[in-house]
Amino acid sequence: MKGKILLLALALIPAFGFAQDDFGTILSVEAEKKINKKFTLGLDAEMRTRDDVKEVDRWSGGVSVSYKLLSWLKVSAGYVFIYDNNERISYYDDDDKKVINGVVNAGDPKKCAQYWGPRHRFNVSLTGSYKLGQFGFSLRERWQYTYRPEHTVDQRWSYYDEDWDGDEHTYSAKGKNVLRSRFQVTYKINDFPATPFANVELFNEMKLDKVRYNVGAEWKINKKNAVTMFYRYQKVNDKDDNENNRHYVGLGYTLKF
Repeated sequence: MKGKILLLALALIPAFGFAQDDFGTILSVEAEKKINKKFTLGLDAEMRTRDDVKEVDRWSGGVSVSYKLLSWLKVSAGYVFIYDNNERISYYDDDDKKVINGVVNAGDPKKCAQYWGPRHRFNVSLTGSYKLGQFGFSLRERWQYTYRPEHTVDQRWSYYDEDWDGDEHTYSAKGKNVLRSRFQVTYKINDFPATPFANVELFNEMKLDKVRYNVGAEWKINKKNAVTMFYRYQKVNDKDDNENNRHYVGLGYTLKF
């Protein structure tokens, strides 16, 4: 009965707010190898969708290593290769001739390019955890650097002309540093294989760029296998990174050996 109630709650959460924001899915696979009591190696792969699951948003694969400094504190580092489906839209500003002539308004979409391109992401994290009865609390601080190489497209779509412009356009290489702060709470239910969790994560680059809210549960099938289901709401303030406000439903599988 507890399992049915938890599944129903996870299924109903995404129904709120679909009219305003996008909806996507996240599917992931992760493998962990414990080298000794302190060192752990990890591999993971992930696929995301967007535009109400009509478009594949990105593929990614990563490798990580973690080291337990103390019983309650660990440090980790990782690299992720991301191949994502970019939708780059430019907008008219106040100095544009069409705006001055009153043909369009400042802020209207101008041109759009859609293309697949790589990103390289590096991160270093420090995670502290604390248990209080059946509750578990953790705080993770992560520095993340993402590098997007230069990319040239053959042409872009013009919203005003409703046609392709026929001109090459180059998007410059870009690097971005972000501090990610995540606070998480878990609750261990006696004699029940699933552990519910909830967390909030803040993305900061001199200002608050993005907030993610997650709620879900991890089902331990046995000592080596686990499945995670979750719902995520993503609120974006800086939309220069190919992301929007979005609801996600996610499913992940973890293998420990």
